[in-house]
Amino acid sequence: MKITQQSQINELSWSKVDNLMPCIVQDQFSGEVLMQGYMSPEALEKSLETGLVTFYSRSKSRLWTKGESSNHTLEWSSIAADCDLDSLLVLAKPNGPTCHTGSTTCWSESESPSVAELAALTRTIQSRAKESNTEKSYTASLLESGVRRCAQKVGEEGVEVALAAVAQDDQALLNESADLIYHLLVVLEARELSLADVINVLKARKGSN
Repeated sequence: MKITQQSQINELSWSKVDNLMPCIVQDQFSGEVLMQGYMSPEALEKSLETGLVTFYSRSKSRLWTKGESSNHTLEWSSIAADCDLDSLLVLAKPNGPTCHTGSTTCWSESESPSVAELAALTRTIQSRAKESNTEKSYTASLLESGVRRCAQKVGEEGVEVALAAVAQDDQALLNESADLIYHLLVVLEARELSLADVINVLKARKGSN
C-alpha cells in the first residue's frame, strides 16, 4: 500500500510492532538498500510533512530526521507498506553518504556496482547543476549552455560510439559509450528528468519488446 496521506497512517498495523515499524530505505535510482530504521506513527507523519525521511531513535528516545546534523538527508519519493501492513519500504534520494561511516550504504558494497555507479553519477550531475561559483565544472557549464547544446553533445557522442563500434578496439568503444551515457544523463537533467524516469519507461515496456 502506497502511503501518501496522513489519514493512511492509522490503517497500518502498529499494534503488531509496538508502534515501531521496521523501515528499509532504498536508493530511488539504483535500488540499492541504504539503511534500516524504525518509524513511529509520529515519525511517519513528519516524513510525510517534510519530504525527508524521519525515524524514531530508540537510543535517543525521540524523532530523528536522517541527516539533521550531517545534512546527509534522505528525500523520499515513495513510502509503501507491505502486504501485512507492519513494515515499510522507502525509496529516497540520498544527499550524501547514508552511513555514519561515510559509506553509501550501511551494508557491504553493492552487488550491482554498475547500477550504483550510474546512481552516483546522476547525483553528481544534479549537484553540479546547483554550482554558482565563477569557475564552474564542465557539467555545470554544459547545463548552463542550455538543452540544445546538451542535446548536441548527445548526438556527437552517439556518432562516436557508432564509429568506435565498427572501426576501433573494445576499449575505445567502452570509452565512447561512457561518454555517451554521461551526456545522456546531463541532457536528462537539463530537461528536469532522470535515469529513474527512463527506467520506468523500460519497466512499462517489459514483455512487449
